[in-house]
Amino acid sequence: MAPGFWRGKRLVITAGPTREALDPVRFLSNESSGRMGWALARAARRRGARVTLVHGPTGRPAPRGVRAVPVTSAREMLAATLRAARGADAVVGAAAVADWRPAVLQKSKIKKSGPPPTLRLVANPDILKTLSKNRRGVRPRLAGFALETDRLLDNARKKMTEKKLDLIVANGPEALGADRTDAWILSATGWALRHRGTKDALAGRLLDALGNRP
Repeated sequence: MAPGFWRGKRLVITAGPTREALDPVRFLSNESSGRMGWALARAARRRGARVTLVHGPTGRPAPRGVRAVPVTSAREMLAATLRAARGADAVVGAAAVADWRPAVLQKSKIKKSGPPPTLRLVANPDILKTLSKNRRGVRPRLAGFALETDRLLDNARKKMTEKKLDLIVANGPEALGADRTDAWILSATGWALRHRGTKDALAGRLLDALGNRP
């Protein structure tokens, strides 16, 4: 049922890390490789979807047949995703978006002479939550990821409820940069499915589940 659902549908995927600049040469980021987003893009293309991949800095070439939109910061990813999501049938947020950014961007390189600088952070926007709040008419199907170090399923379900997602994938930090993952797919309707295997296989199972949403 789900593979046929995706044929001709418009799917937006976010992937990879974001970078939040401290000064012209330094930034805050994380270890996301973009592998999960790339796996989703490939699986969606095989199912006949029209895919837009909004991705942070990964150094990975875009999958064949996928429209790639490279960005750097969380705010750039938000703006690009909102544009791409207009009229989309589904959005999957697989990016590891930085929760925080420096409150002040230094115009010159921070020198190491003198006392260490105090870094003040401010919150970045939540992309999927913004999409959910800004929906007009029939909203796209929404899926996200929750990387947790404790209370994996409880924290993932909380995020799914707060962001009004149809599905969420819960996994741990060992998934970062890996080809395989131990993850759960959780549904807003209450069911849960455990996956132990490759990210390519997880991508297919997630798309099948999202395509089967009523």
